[in-house]
Amino acid sequence: MFVKKGKSLLAGLLAFFMIAVALTGCGGKRGVDQTSSSGEKVIKVGILHSLSGTMSISETSLRDAELMAIDEINAAGGVL
Repeated sequence: MFVKKGKSLLAGLLAFFMIAVALTGCGGKRGVDQTSSSGEKVIKVGILHSLSGTMSISETSLRDAELMAIDEINAAGGVL
């Protein structure tokens, strides 16, 4: 009987944290254009790679290549 209660408690906590994480991503300002100091529109880009640990050997160079591509796009006038 204790195992059954423990599993339902664990499932309830897991559901709570999943809902909390989902709602955290829903916050923020919508419909507001962000601009840089020079008055240009800004598009935020997220890059997610491991920079430490065993995967950093291959993923550090991926991050560098992505940042270089972003710099090249910006130097050519951007995407807007």
